Amino acid sequence: MNVVVVESPAKAKTINKYLGSGYKVLASFGHVRDLPAKDGSVLPDQDFEMSWEVDSASAKRVKDIADALKDADGLILATDPDREGEAISWHVLDLLKKKKVLGSKPVKRVVFNAITKKAVLDAMAQPRDIDIPLVDAYLARRALDYLVGFNLSPVLWRKLPGARSAGRVQSVALRLVCDRESEIERFVSEEYWNLSALLKTPRGDEFEARLVSADGKRLQTKSIGNGEQANDLKALLEGAAFAVESVEAKPVKRNPGPPFTTSTLQQAASSRLGFSASRTMQVAQKLYEGMDIGGETVGLITYMRTDGVQMAPEAIDAARAAIIDQFGARYCPEKPRFYSTKAKNAQEAHEAIRPTDFSRSPDKVRRFLDSDQLRLYELIWKRGIASQMAGAEIERTTVEILADNAGRKAGLRAVGSVIRFDGFIAAYTDQREENEPSEDGEDDGRLPEINAREKLDKQKVNASQHFTEPPPRYSEASLIKKMEELGIGRPSTYAATIATLRDREYVTIDKRKLIPDAKGRLVTAFLENFFAKYVEYDFTADLEEKLDKISAGELDWKKVLREFWNDFFAQIEDTKELRVTNVLDALNEALAPLVFPKREDGSDPRICQVCGTGNLSLKLGKYGAFVGCSNYPECNYTRQLSADANGDDAATADGPTVLGTDPDTGEEVSLRSGRFGPYVQRGDGKDAKRASLPKGWKPDTTTLERAMSLLSLPREVGIHPETGKPISASIGRYGPFLLHDGAYANLESVEDVFTVGLNRAVTLIAEKQARGGKPARAGATALKELGDHPSGGAITVREGRYGPYVNWGKVNATLPRGKDPQSVTVEEALALITEKAGKAPAPKSKSSKAKATKAAAADKPAAAKTTKAKAPAKTAAKTPAKAKAAPKAKKG
Repeated sequence: MNVVVVESPAKAKTINKYLGSGYKVLASFGHVRDLPAKDGSVLPDQDFEMSWEVDSASAKRVKDIADALKDADGLILATDPDREGEAISWHVLDLLKKKKVLGSKPVKRVVFNAITKKAVLDAMAQPRDIDIPLVDAYLARRALDYLVGFNLSPVLWRKLPGARSAGRVQSVALRLVCDRESEIERFVSEEYWNLSALLKTPRGDEFEARLVSADGKRLQTKSIGNGEQANDLKALLEGAAFAVESVEAKPVKRNPGPPFTTSTLQQAASSRLGFSASRTMQVAQKLYEGMDIGGETVGLITYMRTDGVQMAPEAIDAARAAIIDQFGARYCPEKPRFYSTKAKNAQEAHEAIRPTDFSRSPDKVRRFLDSDQLRLYELIWKRGIASQMAGAEIERTTVEILADNAGRKAGLRAVGSVIRFDGFIAAYTDQREENEPSEDGEDDGRLPEINAREKLDKQKVNASQHFTEPPPRYSEASLIKKMEELGIGRPSTYAATIATLRDREYVTIDKRKLIPDAKGRLVTAFLENFFAKYVEYDFTADLEEKLDKISAGELDWKKVLREFWNDFFAQIEDTKELRVTNVLDALNEALAPLVFPKREDGSDPRICQVCGTGNLSLKLGKYGAFVGCSNYPECNYTRQLSADANGDDAATADGPTVLGTDPDTGEEVSLRSGRFGPYVQRGDGKDAKRASLPKGWKPDTTTLERAMSLLSLPREVGIHPETGKPISASIGRYGPFLLHDGAYANLESVEDVFTVGLNRAVTLIAEKQARGGKPARAGATALKELGDHPSGGAITVREGRYGPYVNWGKVNATLPRGKDPQSVTVEEALALITEKAGKAPAPKSKSSKAKATKAAAADKPAAAKTTKAKAPAKTAAKTPAKAKAAPKAKKG
C-alpha cells in the first residue's frame, strides 16, 4: 500500500475512489506549517534562516500521515500543481523526515491538472522528485513578504497611528487604487459637443450620420469645445444639401480569445455574474475538486490557478469534436487554434482553465450544481469551446456623406455592421467592462440600403452637449487586469490581495467599485513619500520576475534576498530619525484634496471655520488621523478625515440633523457626528438607540428609511431548515455578517445585510463551517470596547466565568484582583496581552508602548514585532510576540 497526500479532504475522497485499495489518500488541509508570527522567524543576519511552526491541528494531520506510513510501501505527494502545492509537499516531506518514519521507503511527487480518473492515473504513471527551484521561489517569496510586513508595519504604527500594516504586494495594489482616486480629484471636466444628422434615403429609410469634418478640417471627439462653435456648425447642416460620396463594404473577421486564465476568469465572472474575485475562486475550487454527477464524483474543470492560455492536445481534439456535434462542421476551423499570453511575466506552466470533458455541456450537469456553480461552469465551458471555433464573419459598411451649404462643406459618416456568419459568437462573446470603450470608438448598428452618389433628405440635426468624465474607479476585475498587465502579483494572489485591502479597511467596495478609505490613502501617501522604491510598479514587477527566475533555476534565492534586504534595511533605519511633524507636513501636501476639500463659499479650506484664525492640519491620535485646528486647546474643532467631508463638515457640523420620526415609537431619528464618525440615533438620553453609518454610506444621502434600517439591526433572515434556529444578519466592527447558533459567516457587502435571503444565508453558513469556521465563544459578555489592537482586531474587556479579563483574538488575560473593568486603558490591556503571551512586558515609553508590540505579516493579518537588526552581521533582538500564528491555509 502507498500513502498519497493531497490538500483537501474533498479531493482525497475523490482520488481514493480512482486509485482503489492499494492506496490510502490523506489530506494535509493546506499548509501544515508556516512562519510563526513573531520576531526571529526570518533572520537576515543568519543567511535568512527560517523557523517554522506547526499548529496543533496540522500536527495531528502530520501524525496521521506518519502513522499510515508505518505499514506503507511508499509515499506519494500529490498536492496542487503550482508553487504553493510544491511547497506543501516539501513541508510534509521535511516533517516526516524529522519524525524518521520514512526509512528507505520511496518518495515520489505527482501532479495532475484535473481531478478525473484518467488524469490521476496518468500522473501516477509519471512520478518525479520535488521541484527544488520551485520550493526556493516559495521560500524567497515568504521571506520577502515577512521582512516587509514585520519591519515596515511597526514604522507605520510609530509614525502613522491607526494604520494596520503594509504588505509587499498589497501596498502596490493599494497605490493603484489611490492613484486612480487622485486622478479623479485632479480631473478638470471639459465641455464638448457632438453633432449628427438624421437622414432619409430615397427609399424612405432613416439612419443617423455623425459629423466628422467641417470647412476642410477633421473633427476629433472633443474638437467642438463650446456652444458657439456647435451652433455655427448646426446652422451649416440645417441649410445644407446632403449626398452620398461613397459606400464601402469591407469584410471583417473576428477571432475568438483564448480560454480563461485565473485573472481573465475573475474579470469575466465579475462583469457577467457579479462575483467578487474571492467568490469566483471559491466556486471554481469546488468545480475543480469534484462534484457528484449522477453517482460519479469527478472534477468538472482543470486547475484554476494558472496564467497559461494553452489547452492540452487531447482537450483541443475533444473541443473540436464537441463543436461539430453541437454547432455543426462549419463552426470547426480547418486547423486547431494555438494561443500565447500577452501578460507580463506569465509563466504558462499549466493549462488554461477549461472543462475536463467538453462533451459534458452545461445542460447535462445543470441538475447536479447549484446556481453559482452552474453559472461559472457555463462561463468556463463556453469560453473554452469558443476558443477553438471558427471566426465570426462580419460585413462592415462605412458611408461617407457630403453636406454642402452654399459652398461651405462638411463631412458626415455612418458606420454599420452585419454578421454574415456568427462563428464563435454562437457560443461566447466578450463583455466590456463598464466605461470601457469599443475597439474603434464606435458602436455599430445596422444600416439600410444606401447607394453612392444618391441624394439624402435631412430630417433633423442634433447638437448635444457633453462633458469629459474622470477615469472610472477600479473594479475588482479591472484592478486584477491592471495588476496582471504590470506584472504585479501572481494568479493565486489576486483574490487574497483584494480581500486583505478590504479586511484592513484600506478600501471599501460600493457598487462594485473600489474606493480608497482615508486610512488607505494615508498609508499610500506615507509609503510614496518615505518608501517610494517599494511601492513602484516597475520595482515590484522586477522582483516578481526575479522570483520567476528562481523558479526556473536561473537565480539563487538567497542572493535575491540579500540584495533586497541591504537596501530595505537601510531605508528602515533612516526612518528612525523621522519626526511625526515631518510626516504630517508631507501628508498635508500629498493629500491636500482629501484633507482640505474645496468649500462651497470659496473660502480658504485650510483656515478653521470655527475660530477663523487657526490653520487646519492633519493630526494623529491613538484611533488614527483626523483634521484639527492649530489653536487647540483654545479651539477644539476637529473632524473626521474623509473624502466626503466638505467645508461645513458634512451634514452634522452645526449639530444633529433631524431625519424624521419613528412611526412605531414616535421618537425622533437624527443624524449626528461623533468621535468615530457619523451615526444615526433614535430618541435621547442614555437609552437612545445608536448605529454608526457603515463604510460607503454618506451622511448627505442618509434618509429616514436608511436610518431605520440600521437601527432595526440585527435583522432576522429566517429559521435554519436543519437546526430550527434563527439566522440573523447585522454589521459589526469587521463588516457585515450572518449569525447562526453562535457561528458567524461574512457577507460581501453592507447591502447584503438587508437583502440576503434564507437560501443564500444557509449556503454561506455551510461554506464557512466547511472551511473550519468556529462558533463564537459563549458566555463571555463584553463590558467595554477599548479599540483596535495595532495588528488589527478588537481589544475588549469581558466578564467571564472566573471574573473580568482582557480579550484580543485568542488571547485572554485576567485582570489583576481589584481592578475595575471599566477603568482599564488600552495601554494596560496591551501590557496584559503581551505578558499573557509569555514575553517581556510592552515598552513603557509613550511613543512606543502601544505600538511596538506586534507586526502584521504581509500576506496575512497576523501579528508580531519587527525584526530589528542593526546590521546584517548581528543577531536580531527579541521582542514581545503574539502567542500563536493565524491558522494556515492555502491562499487564493
